[in-house]
Amino acid sequence: MASQQEPGLPARPKEEKNAEAPSKNALKKAAKEKEKAEKAAKRQEQEKQEREKAEANDTAKHLYGPLPSDSGSSQQFVELSQLYEAKEDQEVTVDVRVHNARVQSAKLAFLVLREEAHTIQGVITEGGDHKISRQMVKWSGGINTESIVRVTGVVKQPKEPVTSTSISNFELHIEKIYMISEAAEKLPIQVKDCMRAPPVGEESQEESELDSQGVPIVSLNTRLNNRILDVRTAANQAIFQLQGGISNLFIEYMNQHNFRWIQSSKIAGAPTEGGAGVFEIKYFDSKAYLTQSPQFFKQMAIAMDMKRVCEIGPVFRAENSNTHRHLTEFTGLDFEMVIKHHYHEVLTFGEQLMIFIIRALQEREEYKRLTRVVEQVFPGAGNFKLPPGDKAVRITFAEGTKLLNEAGIEAGEYDDLSTPQEKALGRLVLEKYSTDFFTMDKFPLSLRPFYTAPDPADPKLSNSYDFFMRGQEIMSGAQRIHSYPQLCENMRRNDPPLDPESEGFRFYTEAFKYGCAPHGGGGLGLNRILQFYLGLPDIRFATLFPRDPARKAP
Repeated sequence: MASQQEPGLPARPKEEKNAEAPSKNALKKAAKEKEKAEKAAKRQEQEKQEREKAEANDTAKHLYGPLPSDSGSSQQFVELSQLYEAKEDQEVTVDVRVHNARVQSAKLAFLVLREEAHTIQGVITEGGDHKISRQMVKWSGGINTESIVRVTGVVKQPKEPVTSTSISNFELHIEKIYMISEAAEKLPIQVKDCMRAPPVGEESQEESELDSQGVPIVSLNTRLNNRILDVRTAANQAIFQLQGGISNLFIEYMNQHNFRWIQSSKIAGAPTEGGAGVFEIKYFDSKAYLTQSPQFFKQMAIAMDMKRVCEIGPVFRAENSNTHRHLTEFTGLDFEMVIKHHYHEVLTFGEQLMIFIIRALQEREEYKRLTRVVEQVFPGAGNFKLPPGDKAVRITFAEGTKLLNEAGIEAGEYDDLSTPQEKALGRLVLEKYSTDFFTMDKFPLSLRPFYTAPDPADPKLSNSYDFFMRGQEIMSGAQRIHSYPQLCENMRRNDPPLDPESEGFRFYTEAFKYGCAPHGGGGLGLNRILQFYLGLPDIRFATLFPRDPARKAP
């Protein structure tokens, strides 16, 4: 008879049927896993003890590691650029990036330290007055590339010049090294791989490939997608320092010649300059447009009796041009000035401005040094040619087309020049006049905007000019129409016709209704000046954050 469950007691669990005991193999495997885990735990404990012991015996633990919070506000810093002229045994402190780091042996490690376009070799060895430890050597040689560190060391002359760094006559013997900001161990591209010229043309848009030696070739597209790392190269640092130099030289020259600085608006209530190629934007409950240039504002400033005006600012062009020299946004160096006798006053001023800028880039020591850095990647950077003196080579449009036709390159008398024709003309001018910079005057009137003044001697021509570097346009300029009736007539005859009383033009045309002095000017493209002076294959190399029909980021 089955026993009955006593009241108040929990039910007895049912026995599982067919429950199998673990097999011998399973028991053996479990035992091995347990033994393996015990060994791993023991090894970790031993490593921990050894680490703690090493740290306890580390005579240099205060000389490296994370940056101490009490590093001292009174500490004096220098920049790597100052170390070209350093003194032997001079102690310095620098905040730099680790361009490369390697452990040579337990007692020796080498680092390449970088700041902007400057690099120096850092050496760290066991022992010495600071009792540098092997742990410090190992830690220093294992720092992730692109990390930012604070280094204190002594400047020493190496036995032989260090050819792999820009500062070749000195190296830095490291005494202290602290981590300021650690970079990720794995980077999307290596800065050292961006120190070679990338492929251009169609290949430039392809993803990275390897060369015959297995070294990555980083395409232009990949570089632009990783611009933060790409611009850290010495060549790119030099390129953008030179870009700043060109802006400063423009400012210097304008100030020397009593130009007044203006800041024109980049937003317009209607499409201007004919309406083509403008970006439409939402402006609260209405439409607005990004300006194609400060042209109208410069002329209105002249009508305000400002006489000589200039500005540096962004220019927007909604042109679907995917070429090596076109952008949808670039930086313009613009100027406008009153004419006393003849529009060649403006043309000559612009020529002398460009001669001043180019000569300064070629002759001032800092710009020469930066150009040499760029030249290591782009060999054409240092070979820009100018004739002696301060006068530019100037030809007329008719003379330019004659040169082309004589060379077997067909060019029409009143037809605009194509990019290949411009480049060919640049080669012909270089061959004939030994210059990479020249200007071309007297363009056909049909090729210029409605506000361009016609040539009084030939109504088919205009008082307008273009500037060229290496056979490619960097500036378009002209004498402007300052007569209100003539301007309105020109606008109505334009193709398509323009209404001088429309919302987009009314305030502009009214400036001339109230009287305006004869004037002219031009707009230089900063990015193109930089590109063509250095012989860069693509304008995107000369633009920090390029914008083109296919790129809106980063």
